[in-house]
Amino acid sequence: MAALEVRSITRRYEDRLAVDGLSFSLEPGTILGLVGPNGAGKTTTLRSIAGVLPLQEGRIVVDGADLAEQELEAKRRLAYVPDEPAPFDVLTVDEHLAFTARLYGLKDWRPRADELLERFELAERREALGSELSRGMRQKLSFCCAWLSDPAVVLLDEPLSGLDPRGIRAARAEILELKERGAAVVLSSHLLDLIEVLADRLLILDRGRARFEGTLEEARSAAAGASLEDVFFAVTSRGEAPPEARPRP
Repeated sequence: MAALEVRSITRRYEDRLAVDGLSFSLEPGTILGLVGPNGAGKTTTLRSIAGVLPLQEGRIVVDGADLAEQELEAKRRLAYVPDEPAPFDVLTVDEHLAFTARLYGLKDWRPRADELLERFELAERREALGSELSRGMRQKLSFCCAWLSDPAVVLLDEPLSGLDPRGIRAARAEILELKERGAAVVLSSHLLDLIEVLADRLLILDRGRARFEGTLEEARSAAAGASLEDVFFAVTSRGEAPPEARPRP
């Protein structure tokens, strides 16, 4: 069974079509690199999968739970790290983790929380309020809260934005560890070198539509062995992928 199934989702904002009939699936233990130019529909896609935006058209199934029919079950099986993390101003770092554990109904969560806080260098900021955290620390706290529940599906929107070099190294290690633990990860980023290092599969969006979906090897083959950057520009600047690179049904 696929960890994540996205079937023909469409999202409109007034007269603008942000996502146009997008479909893809992701197996457990797989990292999907989601890329595209600004306004391609990446964040809208992630917010729709996470249930932040209500579905207008289409179907999303998270680890066997239909988002429309089993909303709580679906949301319990995924974690979402937005591009602009916004912790509660009046909760401490430790209280954020306790709150997350309660939301997910977790037991014996403290050892995992301590491990995450140490890895992301937040152990000494346990009592710091959300309002006192820097941009990078807010991002690190989002990681800790998102990964505390050992989710089946993880959605990451520009996850390295604002991180220092140590934070970047820790985040990359944790993303790979999530994969090893069997999670399906959707990684949206403009950092194509990050996608090349971490992703197993690639999904290129442009103007709300999938222009390519497949492995990185297939992407390079379709562009005669070019770099991922060359593939990106070739697919998005033409407005449609070459025949070899068109999205699969």
